[in-house]
Amino acid sequence: MTAATPAADPTRSWRALLLSALVAIIPIAVSVPWKIKALPILVLVITGIVMLITRAGLSGTGYPTIRAEQYRAWSARRQQLFSSFAFYQTIVRPVTLSPHHAAELSIVRSSPNLFDLLGLPVQLLKPSSDMPRLVLTDEARQRYFGKDQDVLGQVIAVGNRKVEVSGVVAADQWRLPGRVDAWLLEPDDDMASVPPEAAGFLIGHLQPSPAHDQFSDHWDMSVPAGPGDTDYLTCDSLSGQARTTLNIFLFMVVLAFLALPATTSLPLGEYAATHHKLAWSKRFRRWDFLLAKIALILPIVYFGSIDLAYLNPSISQAASGYIQIVTSFSLCLFALRWTLRDQRKRCPVCLGKLTHPARVGQPSRTFLAWNGTELICVGGHGLLHVPEMPTSWFSTQRWLYLDSSWDVLFPEADLATPGL
Repeated sequence: MTAATPAADPTRSWRALLLSALVAIIPIAVSVPWKIKALPILVLVITGIVMLITRAGLSGTGYPTIRAEQYRAWSARRQQLFSSFAFYQTIVRPVTLSPHHAAELSIVRSSPNLFDLLGLPVQLLKPSSDMPRLVLTDEARQRYFGKDQDVLGQVIAVGNRKVEVSGVVAADQWRLPGRVDAWLLEPDDDMASVPPEAAGFLIGHLQPSPAHDQFSDHWDMSVPAGPGDTDYLTCDSLSGQARTTLNIFLFMVVLAFLALPATTSLPLGEYAATHHKLAWSKRFRRWDFLLAKIALILPIVYFGSIDLAYLNPSISQAASGYIQIVTSFSLCLFALRWTLRDQRKRCPVCLGKLTHPARVGQPSRTFLAWNGTELICVGGHGLLHVPEMPTSWFSTQRWLYLDSSWDVLFPEADLATPGL
């Protein structure tokens, strides 16, 4: 009896691997929107380093720690480290949408240079007066003003104040602490009216200097706070947040590799010497395929972990970091386990998936002969024997190359021949 089977083609496995990786990684990378916007390093376009300044010990908590009087004092005197500062607070105010309708919005009340200092690609209308400018998130504009309504240039009431709508920005471009529906850019004179004890967030732009370029992404400093008093502050680089996500991912990859032997068997099986003289390129083909799978799943895990960690813009930076730690480790460990299982079920010659499982032997004859599952390569290259119960004489799966006597069953198969 003969069975007509298609000739084995190793390139099919490579094409399937690349196609599967593209299908998996493209939706994740695009849905991030790219989550690239969630990483400040990729949206900052100014030169120099932008730092988030908080009180020592409260970095990453998402709580306002800098008083308005500190911001005004530091902005008024010449600084050696910083060239400029921006200050903002997160407040909730009623916004009048129509004469008889108002909504509570979470608003970032800030100094007028906030967007310029961050270098966000925001195009604002030229102010027509000295009144404060309101910049809406795209989500808030669609929810409260309608998708088709042009709100730019309109004058609306925020609390008891008249403001001019000057722009619309995607909310995922904002990765600083504080939930945001809109930004209220106040003139300097209005910012001077903020109560001295009001707490907010401080952004500082480091002076361009070769010495400052050597600073780390996280450092502490002390500043005078009055006679006999000192404030201790922590400075976190916004651009360093992107490097932090990559460092977290790389560390979790290392932990996943270390944890892999405890969760699954590492050996791929026993491969007996073949009577065919395989070329070196074919001997190493299965190892190249294994490394290619690992190389392709790592970016999938990286972008997937970022997507999950920064899914909700209101989550603090610290919480997002913890989410990325858990998701990176879990996804990477699962992907590595799948990679090994998939590799064990492939022919070492053509890389095709082994098929037609057949039950061989009986459990009662375990001490006399092996029993388990037998799979075959449709290209006619060999058989894989997988024991049901590992024993001291048959502890792992074994690959058996088929000799030329099997050619009659695989007339169309491209069997390995000497010199190939």
